Amino acid sequence: MPAPLIRTVRRSLLVASASLASLALTSPVSLAAPSPSPSPAASGSPTASVSPSAGRSASPSTSASPSVAPPANMSSVGGTRLGQAGTQVAIAGGAPVLPKDLTARSWIVADAESGDVLAAHNAHWRLPPASTMKMLFADTVLPRFPRTTVHKVAASDLAGMGSGSSLVGIKEGEAYTVHDLWLGVFLRSGNDAVHVLSAMNGGIAKTVQQMNEHAEELQALDTHVVSPDGYDAPRQVSSAYDLTLFARSGLQKADFREYCSTVTAKFPGETTKNKKGRTTRGTFEIQNTNRLLSGDYDISQYPGIAGVKNGNTTNAGATFTGVAERNGKVLLVTVMNPEKTGHNEVYKETAALLDWGFQAAGKVTPVGELVAPKGSEQAAQPGAKPSSSEGSGQAGGAGDVSARPVAGAVTGNGSGGMWIALAVAGGLLVLLAGGAFLVNRRWPLPDLVRRRR
Repeated sequence: MPAPLIRTVRRSLLVASASLASLALTSPVSLAAPSPSPSPAASGSPTASVSPSAGRSASPSTSASPSVAPPANMSSVGGTRLGQAGTQVAIAGGAPVLPKDLTARSWIVADAESGDVLAAHNAHWRLPPASTMKMLFADTVLPRFPRTTVHKVAASDLAGMGSGSSLVGIKEGEAYTVHDLWLGVFLRSGNDAVHVLSAMNGGIAKTVQQMNEHAEELQALDTHVVSPDGYDAPRQVSSAYDLTLFARSGLQKADFREYCSTVTAKFPGETTKNKKGRTTRGTFEIQNTNRLLSGDYDISQYPGIAGVKNGNTTNAGATFTGVAERNGKVLLVTVMNPEKTGHNEVYKETAALLDWGFQAAGKVTPVGELVAPKGSEQAAQPGAKPSSSEGSGQAGGAGDVSARPVAGAVTGNGSGGMWIALAVAGGLLVLLAGGAFLVNRRWPLPDLVRRRR
């Protein structure tokens, strides 16, 4: 039997056994989303497996008993080390040590294309995800509607949003395209846009069911969805590992890549009448709240950033998943709930981990891997149909978006041409062994939007 075939079969058996072990150890329905509490900073020893010490007591929340430390038994999907508490890293000669001022409860650094996990800290700790859950929402719902579809908003579409929800400013009685709504989801993290799209999709309950089913398909077994917008809810949990899987899956879709990399856009306003009775409808500018993409007074745009999604709620604290490219290497980093409460801390810790990852790539032994979705081997076979969001004229598609420069830095009449979106040709990697195509664990991102200044 050829060696590549042996390795492929062995990895498949390891992933299957890890998935079964995860199901035996954990059950999303039985867990309540813990309230935020600090975790110790990670250390960068040559081969570290650092157990966390107890943090400060967590404040009361709407959830069940708060947790100040990761559970002893966590999922081992992607590798046994990823199920261990504390920092997991295996530094070889010449590799830099991890940043010493990391305070997040959980984080992960992974190669977006090979799936190698370069380092992680409590990667499978089930925590409230905040609006990073919208990545799963988008990956689930985005292919279902063409971007040109127009929907007139009813009062029922906006019902049930949580108090203090982030909003893009959707108004009852006004019509919006699906393209407008997704800009509202990705740029302003608008829960109102999520609720309208969910209503179009058959309602909140149906959308939540589909999201949970899709999470299982992606082997994101730490995740249990209660609210599609990520608003704090009892038992709504995910993990740094799962959020990274969502981002990796979403980035396979051209529309997802476009929306998550858009910096500013024009959004439809209210329809008004002038004194002569003529109706007009203006627009207003919205900006992406991902500060590594848009920048802020205390943080610059991160070189090579291409998305993905940020979040912040009372229970979750600040959460963020980002993807960036440098010298042909594409990394995904997820950071959940830094202990430091400084402004933009989640982005600063993400930037530090990205910097480390680019320096450490090829100099560390992976401590695990990002697993491919169930059935991905079949989907990658020659002749398999592409994702509906990639095809011209198909549901959710905008033509071959990745075959041309994406309107990423600005859409509509917005301004801000400091960014140029480039489309990079690519395809699924397969191994030719024994006269048949075999899919390796590597899952390259097709035509990833790679952003540079």
